[in-house]
Amino acid sequence: MNVPYKGGRGRSQLKRDVISVEHRYLVDIFISAIDSQIQEMNIRFKDDMVELLRLSFALDPMDDYKSFCMDDICKLANKFYSQEFTEQERLHLKGQLEHFELEAKGSHELRHASTISELFQVLAKTKKSIIYPLLDQLVRLVLTLPVSTSTTEWAFSAMKLVKTHLRNKMEDDFLLSYLIIY
Repeated sequence: MNVPYKGGRGRSQLKRDVISVEHRYLVDIFISAIDSQIQEMNIRFKDDMVELLRLSFALDPMDDYKSFCMDDICKLANKFYSQEFTEQERLHLKGQLEHFELEAKGSHELRHASTISELFQVLAKTKKSIIYPLLDQLVRLVLTLPVSTSTTEWAFSAMKLVKTHLRNKMEDDFLLSYLIIY
């Protein structure tokens, strides 16, 4: 691009002006927009929920179980699903995961699962859910996570709309009945 000569300004000054304009739009504004989005995400999603999603990702069968990590899966069961598994089951889970990892590398059906829901379907279809019941139970719990959290969020959103300042003194039974009708 040919830029006409502006008296008194050399090429280096013009180049510096172009760099600073590019820098302003590409770097300063872009970075501040990304920072604001990150702050919003940090406010919206608490650390426990992010860790739950990160640990759940360890069950992802994509790319021949590349993200499959037994320690993360055991941590998921111990930290977030401790009431669903007994102490003995949590100890047996690691053994089942070791056997499953070996079998998944050799099984044609298991290797071709690309999502957690497909993994669940393959486990059911091949009857491997009987061989690995603890893994099957954990996969079921992870798959129900989006439904259970959205139902809770919906209930709190509805309660926020129903329980206004004027209705703040209503009793729990009346509030429950009102929410069911809502």
